[in-house]
Amino acid sequence: MTGMGRRWSRQVQWGLWGMLLSFLCVVMWPGVLAAQNNGAIAEPAPAATTTMQEAVFFADVLVRGQPVLQVGSVGELSATERAQQISRRIAGLVQQPQPLDAVQVRYDRSRNLATLQLNNRVIMTVTPQDALDFDTTVEALAQEWAQKLNASFEQPNLVIEVAGRLEGTLVQLRRGILNNLSSMIGALLVLLLTWLAAKGVSRGSYLWAEKTEGDRATEILISRLSYGAVWFIGCVIALGVLGLNFAALLGTLGLTSVAIGFGLKDILSNYLSGLILLAARPFRIGDEVVIDQYEGRVVQVQLRVTTVQTYDGRQVYIPNQEVFQSSITNNTASPVRRSSVLVGIDYEADLRQAKTEILTAIAPVDGIEADPPPIVLVQELAASTVNLEVLFWVNSRRKSFLQVTSEARQAIKERLEAAGIEMPTDIYTLNFRNPPPFESFHPGSGANAPPS
Repeated sequence: MTGMGRRWSRQVQWGLWGMLLSFLCVVMWPGVLAAQNNGAIAEPAPAATTTMQEAVFFADVLVRGQPVLQVGSVGELSATERAQQISRRIAGLVQQPQPLDAVQVRYDRSRNLATLQLNNRVIMTVTPQDALDFDTTVEALAQEWAQKLNASFEQPNLVIEVAGRLEGTLVQLRRGILNNLSSMIGALLVLLLTWLAAKGVSRGSYLWAEKTEGDRATEILISRLSYGAVWFIGCVIALGVLGLNFAALLGTLGLTSVAIGFGLKDILSNYLSGLILLAARPFRIGDEVVIDQYEGRVVQVQLRVTTVQTYDGRQVYIPNQEVFQSSITNNTASPVRRSSVLVGIDYEADLRQAKTEILTAIAPVDGIEADPPPIVLVQELAASTVNLEVLFWVNSRRKSFLQVTSEARQAIKERLEAAGIEMPTDIYTLNFRNPPPFESFHPGSGANAPPS
């Protein structure tokens, strides 16, 4: 086995291993998650486990999207739930048209509690647990929080407000990443395995098509379709690992997909036409074709466009929809192609001799096929010549076709001239309705006579 063959074999093996690992991840991942949720996976230590949500001991209170202070849990309320309630109360007051008063602190010594009030509404309560968390007294902590809230209610400049909103967004993004870290790692692992599997399957399908099809365009089509199919399956699995329902996502995008379909109608039509062309194979890469007003050699057939290189060196990218709807002439579908040369000889010439001379002239021309043999036909009895059409078969490639036809014309001309067979030009006869006297054309008589 050659080095290239061994390398391709290794890539195919890697692709198969990637597909196997992807399958195992898909099969085992839901079971692992279910076991974790049901408590089936026991920790070595008897201590109770703590989820990521419960591990958040402090949460930010937001004013206009900017974190101002942090609060902890109280009773059955987690820190996040408590911060959300306080932020929602503050947001409701900020949205109202009346101006905001300063935050007032009301301290209850009997219960050792303090309330923060804004516009005569309680927005939060400072508890002994809060004071214990921040190692201070209830009254001092309440005054500190009131000062922070009053400072945040002052209208900030644009830069501070934008920075605050950006900071709040980054905080929420960081928490979202931490809460979904395991799912994101699983999805990235699935995508990595999908990439390995797609490369292996694409290479394997290309090698298989290379042995069975024999057409490079079809080999490329099979390779790309298999590559895309593996990626589609991998993306669906990755969405499932992230907790997204692919069927529900398709249902949500139902109406949107209709609008997208109308907008991408031409592009999708080109791709569909490309699939049909690659499957029907009216031409192959390297064929010389005529598509609409373009003539040249097919360089590449993609799903969206077909590339044709014209005989003067230019490359034309034709959308597959136009190729599919146009009439296609494939000049190289057959290995040989018939050419013709028109020869006009004098009416006085011997036709049988002329035919013999022509066939003798083109017999030694390199490139003219012996089977089927060349023939000479009387094509037309023209005004001044008898037109003979010489038909012979040559290689269908344009360069060989034009070169052999040119050499045949040259050989016919030289042979007929050597045999004394004339090839006259067109003869025109002029008829005068009222001709002048013949003497008027004589230089020495009539009006043309010199003066005496």
